[in-house]
Amino acid sequence: MSQDIQQTRRLIFDELSKIVDPEIGVSIMELELIDKVDIEEKDVNVDLHLTSPFCPAVFGFKIAQDVRDNIYRIDGIENVKINVSNHFMAEAINKQVNESKLPSKQQQQQQEEENEEEEEEVEQKPMNESKLE
Repeated sequence: MSQDIQQTRRLIFDELSKIVDPEIGVSIMELELIDKVDIEEKDVNVDLHLTSPFCPAVFGFKIAQDVRDNIYRIDGIENVKINVSNHFMAEAINKQVNESKLPSKQQQQQQEEENEEEEEEVEQKPMNESKLE
């Protein structure tokens, strides 16, 4: 495996670690929902499953969309295909996510910067800012 692919794989798994199952509040990596990640030059294919075959479809859509968008934001990645399996809505999730418009890389960078600024603001606030009545 070339150095570039190893670096890309690390970046992909870093991004996947940031995605949290909205129903459970745990990283999808901790839940071991990622089955396979294939990297072909600038294309990435991700196979994943959800926590159960009947978990709420809205959460399945959210997880799959976040996987695609987070991986797409990595420099050098031009195409991301998601394949959700073992879910009653898998076909619809795959179709909607894979056919939806990719976010602009510039938009995602701006969003990331805004999120980092918000995190810094939260960290800078003193712990005891509660108001006494």
